[in-house]
Amino acid sequence: MASRKTPKKKSSGNRSGRPGARPVLARGAAAPAPVRPARMGDWIRAARPATLGLGFAPVLLGWAVAYLQFLIDDLNPWDALPLTVVALCFVVALTLQIGVNFANDYSDGVRGTDAHRVGPARLTGSGAAPAKRVRLVAFVFFGVAALAGVGITVLTQIWWLPAVGAAAIAAGWFYTGGKKPYGYAGLGEIMVFLFFGVVATTGTAFLLVQAVWIDSILTGVAMGLFAMAVLHITNMRDRATDIAAGKRTLATRMPRWLGRAFYTLLVVAPFGILVYFTLILISAGWTYFALFIAVPALLITWTATTAREYVLVLKLTVWLSLAYAVLLGYAFAF
Repeated sequence: MASRKTPKKKSSGNRSGRPGARPVLARGAAAPAPVRPARMGDWIRAARPATLGLGFAPVLLGWAVAYLQFLIDDLNPWDALPLTVVALCFVVALTLQIGVNFANDYSDGVRGTDAHRVGPARLTGSGAAPAKRVRLVAFVFFGVAALAGVGITVLTQIWWLPAVGAAAIAAGWFYTGGKKPYGYAGLGEIMVFLFFGVVATTGTAFLLVQAVWIDSILTGVAMGLFAMAVLHITNMRDRATDIAAGKRTLATRMPRWLGRAFYTLLVVAPFGILVYFTLILISAGWTYFALFIAVPALLITWTATTAREYVLVLKLTVWLSLAYAVLLGYAFAF
């Protein structure tokens, strides 16, 4: 007698790549509460304004480094510095970062990575906004950054700049986007170091004085280390959910104690670089006052057990990078 085949049960869970899809509920289970459509405040929060200092700080410091170079050359910086180029550099840095934030929201959302996130809810992953709309917003900000970059190219007559801009936008998109995002392979910190540190700081100084020298490189490295620290502490917060989602960041590849030690190294190293500047700039020592922000951030990192504590460390690290840039920038300018 032929045996009867038992039909396979269909999975009731969400399928990766379909954010907001409603799972099949078990009989008698309560339906989930409907998701409130995103409002203006939600879109503003999705831009992650608390992190935007990372885009502002390197441009500010690059501008200050260029300012000193004009003083060395016996030129009046306010007459010689192309302030329109400075303004456009700020536009590029800030809109590029916002574009990356929305691109990350979109890509992590459609992959299902944000389904069980412990940080603030994302637009795509929560279903509060259509994925295509979030992607469109990301492209709009990338487009504004590209237009500002074209303006810089025209003003400076440096015609290879669009290639750098295209690389920066591609790096922002493929961090979590595309078939093989490099952020899922533990390479996010490297790209952040390059584009939100070295390129942003050294590049700003280069655009203003058409030269690269040790001061602009070292300041770029310092800013890059702070940017790495912000990304790493974010990934430390999301470590458990990233492991579950298969997102292999540096934080997931390290034991927790080593991740904390790595964050400590990233935060402390810029103050080692500062030793060089204290030897050549009278006021550079004032930058060590930024340690009043660094020390609490480090203490919380080594004792943190909740997402809220990691978010606080993230904010402190952004403020630390700003304080470092402002105080060292003052030393360069005055």
